[in-house]
Amino acid sequence: MQAQVEIALSAAARCGHAPTWDIGTGTLLWTDPPTRSVHRYRPGNGNASLQVPQQVGGAKPRSRGGIALHLQEGVALFDAHGETRTWLAYWARDGFVGGGTVVDRRGRLWATTVRDDEGGQGWLVRVGPDGSTGVVLSDLRACLGFGWSPEDTHLYIADAGTGRIEVLDFELSTGAAGNRRVLCEVGGQPAGLAVAADGGIWTAVRDKGELHHYAPGGELITTVPLPAQRPTGLCFGGPDLTDLYITSATEDIPSPAEADGALLVLRNAPEGLRAYAFTG
Repeated sequence: MQAQVEIALSAAARCGHAPTWDIGTGTLLWTDPPTRSVHRYRPGNGNASLQVPQQVGGAKPRSRGGIALHLQEGVALFDAHGETRTWLAYWARDGFVGGGTVVDRRGRLWATTVRDDEGGQGWLVRVGPDGSTGVVLSDLRACLGFGWSPEDTHLYIADAGTGRIEVLDFELSTGAAGNRRVLCEVGGQPAGLAVAADGGIWTAVRDKGELHHYAPGGELITTVPLPAQRPTGLCFGGPDLTDLYITSATEDIPSPAEADGALLVLRNAPEGLRAYAFTG
């Protein structure tokens, strides 16, 4: 693989976050929590934005149309015009914001929360299409990314607070996860996680300005330097799922360059796993 990192969109985001490839529309959903905005990037056709009433940790497509938003106080369903439809799950708690958001193969939405100071006590919640919720983990520092192995037998979580990627055994039919253990030490702050079709695990290291690519067993395979100083998340996208999109931030950077806050893309990456739509 030849690394070809490009600026896909000069967004100047304060803290770009939670990129998700919407396979149904061929677009990229991403958020900027500090500005309370949701974005939809159409490669070659620009970027549209939507203002929402709270910080937004993630935006996921819905199989029934519209989007599901992981807001500061819970999960809400929005129609295609951006109007709030209903609160699906509500867990408001002072001092906590949305962390990572992923939809599994069964159409369930998974979301993490993070303390403002990333001091711990964050949790991972599984949200069913009917709004039923279950707390899977309750002692996360700053889990900003997670995903499943190609066979849906393992759940990986990247925690910027501990500097680790951890792995749990996973049961797709029930959504149960257990036997949590450390997969690898990142040597930095992993922000976001994406899994390739070959089982490789990718994460953005936000305090080092680089991508790490790990084997399923946790061995570091590749380090890719980025032009952005503070990458914040990543996902596979494009027609063949071989474009690796990376969000980034201008926050906490005294003299941001053009690539800081931009939406970046690594071309010719390994094929990624597809993202799923929430079925609620």
